[in-house]
Amino acid sequence: MAVAEVTGKTFEAEVLQADQWVVVDFWADWCTPCLMLTPILKELAEERKDIKICKINVDGAQDIAGKYEVMSLPHIILFKDGEPVDELIGMVSKERLLALLPK
Repeated sequence: MAVAEVTGKTFEAEVLQADQWVVVDFWADWCTPCLMLTPILKELAEERKDIKICKINVDGAQDIAGKYEVMSLPHIILFKDGEPVDELIGMVSKERLLALLPK
């Protein structure tokens, strides 16, 4: 499964109404650590078909970033049944991200 690019208009359908675990990467194209995280997320999306991986650019979705109190980038929030379950802030390894996900 590929990494899904979501926007403020598609966030509810893609993330909040999803019937599976969703990893949401809040990022910006000017954020170097965010760009470094992208290949990790793509690899994870290929390995874990049971989990949806999404990216949302905070520059185009400031309202959503504000709702989830995203203050630093990258900021990953793990959602289940439309609710945030856990989060990671800053550049993280694939192993650290995998540790948060259900087996």
